[in-house]
Amino acid sequence: MLGKALRKVDTVVTHIEEWTLFIIVTAALLSLFVNVVLRYGFNYTLAWSEELVRIVIIYSTFVGASVAVKQRAMIRIDAIVQIFPRLKPGLTFVTNLLMLGWAGMMVYYGYKMTHLQYLTNQKTIIMQIPLVIIYAIMPVMGVMVFIRTVQVIIQDFRNKQ
Repeated sequence: MLGKALRKVDTVVTHIEEWTLFIIVTAALLSLFVNVVLRYGFNYTLAWSEELVRIVIIYSTFVGASVAVKQRAMIRIDAIVQIFPRLKPGLTFVTNLLMLGWAGMMVYYGYKMTHLQYLTNQKTIIMQIPLVIIYAIMPVMGVMVFIRTVQVIIQDFRNKQ
């Protein structure tokens, strides 16, 4: 029963991550395309377009990190595993523990940075978006990376048995 509920939550979160990436990257590409056409066709530029693309790059990096953990697509150096294949389970576990530590640091320092932006009430220069909204992605995705890493550890443990 619990496994079924967790799979349903995983499916919903996966769809949210994938659609978020699709929508924000599409919005950035469209605004960039329009900006290029206006710049070279009409000698006019949209100032907010570059700021939007910068925000999209930040968001897509953090959301993409969560997706990459789930799909086991994180960058790895596997020279030791190729030389000593028997070490793969142990090294994978150590890598996952390091990922949990990194996710914890993302939550802790992301919260501190987000709180600082909340206290100073800063906004982006052109679009006037509160920076707290932009910085809030760090602790949120830190939690998601932590959850996804725990899911990967559980999958590895179940596959081992």
